[in-house]
Amino acid sequence: MRLRFLTSEVWQGVRRNTSMIASVVLVSMVSLFFVGSGLLAQRQVDQAKGDWYEKVHAFVFLCTDSDTNVASCAGGEASTAQTEAVKSNLDNLRPLVTKVDYKTSEQAIAMFREQYKDSPYVSSVDAKSMPAFYEVRLSDPQRFDEIASGFQGMPGVAHVSNLHQVLAPFFSFLNMLGVGSAIIAGLMVVCSILLMVTTIRQVAFTRRRQVGIMRLVGASSATIYLPFVAEVLIASLAGAVLASGLLWAMVHFGVSGLASSGGGFVNLIGDSDVLVVVPWLFLGAFVLAVSTSWVTLRRYLKV
Repeated sequence: MRLRFLTSEVWQGVRRNTSMIASVVLVSMVSLFFVGSGLLAQRQVDQAKGDWYEKVHAFVFLCTDSDTNVASCAGGEASTAQTEAVKSNLDNLRPLVTKVDYKTSEQAIAMFREQYKDSPYVSSVDAKSMPAFYEVRLSDPQRFDEIASGFQGMPGVAHVSNLHQVLAPFFSFLNMLGVGSAIIAGLMVVCSILLMVTTIRQVAFTRRRQVGIMRLVGASSATIYLPFVAEVLIASLAGAVLASGLLWAMVHFGVSGLASSGGGFVNLIGDSDVLVVVPWLFLGAFVLAVSTSWVTLRRYLKV
């Protein structure tokens, strides 16, 4: 089959069925957008966990002068003796405790200002209220309760925090976002398939005379099927292009804009992550269009 013939048939088919082709484009765009959103949400979860989740398993925050309402901080700021006692008790918990790093209040505020230098909240943090603390890594993060029960209420200790517990709501939200996007994407893919099937049946019906003539002259199945498949494929790929553009706009102007304004405390996904996801959208559009149209044609267009 000559390329000129295929191009002519596809072009005439698109002109004759503009509304149905536009419907396939829009439904493909929406379904692929939600598929891409789910993939990006999962990448954000993985990136956030890589940045924070495995770095530090626990914080032991020491008392400051502003913690006098805490029973263990009745004497005000933790003394040198109390600080050393906390360190000694942590060392006694090895091998559960694999690493202990002490940060003074000055080091803590310097780290905070460096890490969140673009955040508008930095200027509102009082350096005097920033507590000294111990960063504690555990061989088994699930045994955090042993650290909490052993140090909570100890003289000189304001409170003990588990970074996993602090970030758990954030990760849960992202996981729910990914699952929700996957469910909506699945429903939209089903809608895309149904619309493609309907479109192909309608187009095949309008060209039944042409198909009959092609059968009489001995045209092969591929010669008859390919114009139909090409039309649906072009519409699906156009939907993938639009979906990719929407994802890029969402990340570039939304997520990346949030990061540049200092609104986040974890590294957020960016344009490079969209570039990783986009090829999968085009692959999905190609597979969905070709498989759906070919199966539909074999069922409704007997050759």
